[in-house]
Amino acid sequence: MDANRARQGKPFWLVMGALFFVGGVTLWTSRSLLQFHQAPVQEQALPLPKQVKVSALGRLEPKGRVVDVAASESGRISRLLVTEGEVVEERQILAYLDLYNVRLAERDFAASRLNEAQDLLKAETLFGEAQIQEANTRIKQIDRPQALAIAAQQETIAGLAAELSLARLNLKRFEDLERDGATTRQDLDRQRTRVEQLEKELASSQVTQRKLEIARLNDMENAQAQLQSAQANLVRSQTQIQVESAARNLALAESRLSLTVVRAPDAGQILKIYVEPGEAVSAFSTEPILAMGNTDQMYVVAEVYETDIGLVKPGQPVKITSRNGAFDQKLTGVVEQVGLQIFKNDVLDDDPAANADARVVEVRIRIDQSEVVSNLTNLQVDVSIEVES
Repeated sequence: MDANRARQGKPFWLVMGALFFVGGVTLWTSRSLLQFHQAPVQEQALPLPKQVKVSALGRLEPKGRVVDVAASESGRISRLLVTEGEVVEERQILAYLDLYNVRLAERDFAASRLNEAQDLLKAETLFGEAQIQEANTRIKQIDRPQALAIAAQQETIAGLAAELSLARLNLKRFEDLERDGATTRQDLDRQRTRVEQLEKELASSQVTQRKLEIARLNDMENAQAQLQSAQANLVRSQTQIQVESAARNLALAESRLSLTVVRAPDAGQILKIYVEPGEAVSAFSTEPILAMGNTDQMYVVAEVYETDIGLVKPGQPVKITSRNGAFDQKLTGVVEQVGLQIFKNDVLDDDPAANADARVVEVRIRIDQSEVVSNLTNLQVDVSIEVES
């Protein structure tokens, strides 16, 4: 009987154990499913980490970038006056072309022609001014003496006119006296003769005055004509002497001469010389004579990914390091300019997995310790821009 009870009790416990097992599995599955569905919600609720730095590759270059200096005219290099590493001043002569001596002779010839024209102009001007002065003197010599003679003649005429008027009054008085028998016929005739004489003298003086006036007018017209002729001759002489044309020829010769001289466009250091004396250069070629730059102030041109460029602003501090050990210390700098165009990257990472076709924006960074890298133009460096300093 006990054995039967034991056999009857086993299925009960088996069933109860199975129920507990199934319930536990169900509970565990439900909790797992609930956690699985809640996990994305929790992940979405977490804030993204804030980016405080932007890393990029860059290259070193001088202030104002590397300048390729080319010839302005085709020819051959006759003299090269600088060496690599030499520091030059703005407008300093770097090289001469072989056409320099020819163009120098042309310039000197044009300068001599201009000097000759200027000397001739000066001589002609002095001669013309002397003629003008002579004509003016002639006018003065005619004008004042003849004017005085005419004035004196007018005074003579005025005196004769007054004397004649008095003589006529006396004649009238003598005629009245002769009718009254108070004077003789002889006295009357004598007074009448006096009046006639004065009338003749007055008429003669008036004719003389007219002659003086006509002579003065003619002499003045001739003197004025001589003056105008002297003035016209001076202008004609000055016009015929091609001073302005000679000056333009000299300016042209100087310009042609300047094309045979290679000068530094700015102060800086000679970084690379591409040609040597005797080698040909062409004004239409893209190959320069030398490269130079202002290495007193160095810059990093960093290529920042377009996805990060929105974080970069002028004035942000930068740390600069060399990945190949070209310099040991960590340099500092500041963002000076953010580019306005997007390019494909030029500075390639040596990591095989790096993106070799990335789209980047060039950021110019002013280096604080330029003297450390002044001789490392185009060196590849790593930069870290502190966008949240």
